[in-house]
Amino acid sequence: MGELRPLGEDLNQASRALAEALRELFESLDVSVRRYAARRRLDPGTVSRYLNGTRLPPWQVISDLFTDVAEHRGTAVTTEAIELVRGLYGSAVDAASSPKHAVEILERQLADADHVSRRSSVRGDVLGDALLDRTQRIADLETRLNQLEVDRIAEQRRADEFAKAHPDVYGLIQERDALQLEVERLGAALKEAQAQRAAAEDRCDLLERQLDAVEQATTAVLPTGRQGMPKILVVDDQPDNLLAMTAVLATLEQELVTVSSGREALKALLDHDDFAVIIMDVQMPEMDGYETCAHIKRRPRTRDVPIIFLTAMGTGSEHSARGYAAGAVDYISKPFDPWALRAKVAVFTSIYLERHGQ
Repeated sequence: MGELRPLGEDLNQASRALAEALRELFESLDVSVRRYAARRRLDPGTVSRYLNGTRLPPWQVISDLFTDVAEHRGTAVTTEAIELVRGLYGSAVDAASSPKHAVEILERQLADADHVSRRSSVRGDVLGDALLDRTQRIADLETRLNQLEVDRIAEQRRADEFAKAHPDVYGLIQERDALQLEVERLGAALKEAQAQRAAAEDRCDLLERQLDAVEQATTAVLPTGRQGMPKILVVDDQPDNLLAMTAVLATLEQELVTVSSGREALKALLDHDDFAVIIMDVQMPEMDGYETCAHIKRRPRTRDVPIIFLTAMGTGSEHSARGYAAGAVDYISKPFDPWALRAKVAVFTSIYLERHGQ
């Protein structure tokens, strides 16, 4: 079609191959880009970029194109043609990223985790000093109260006179009780800060392992062809996302179990007990990722399986904090980086093999 823009000059081989296949399908429709965009309620410029390879289309756009071609020809598109384009799409998804980009993502997450660790450490020191001060004051008050109690017993007959001589005894008791409550509050806050720091340190260690994995610049971080390799559970209600993750993780040569809901995920965990990691979407109907995670963590059999949350809501501290509070050990923002995803999965697989002595 004369209206199609030329293919981008700096396209990689995978993106160029996909764009050429899509152009061939589109040209068979014998329709202009603008008219087709109006038919599918898309922006003409976006459709043009899909067809010249400068932008990777969602799989749903490609699926719609297959449907339109079949309708135009009056015959169904062959399975072989669909599988060919699906393979080209997976390669284009994989080539759309780079180890450098993944390193930048993981380094940013490592910096965030280190910041939380340092902030928790400082807060813990302040709380510890306050706790020590309050404890010492309580000990001093207890000593004074004990002395007064001994005097009271010894001077039982002179109770009225003693009360007049020591009018501050009840005030001391009240002050002691108030300090005890403050010590309990400070102790709880200190434990929370220590737990937060420990969790942040664990995340730092995990991210450093993931950085080591992605900096090796290989899609197969683990040795391939090993017996007893654990499975990967992928939970997402969007078929396009499942397809994309399957294409990215296929190079790890591990069995992928894909399900489209939280309830299906719980059933899969009953049927199998050798999952190295669970990759779960947050926003799902009926049972979202947080609720599904809570069910998994309540089961003794599955509570130790690490969960990576997928979120389209960004990677701000409020989102990641909620994910960690729900029981997840890591998170990835959408659209995800293939290198970072493979690095995270490979590291959790290594941890699984280390724990099971494989």
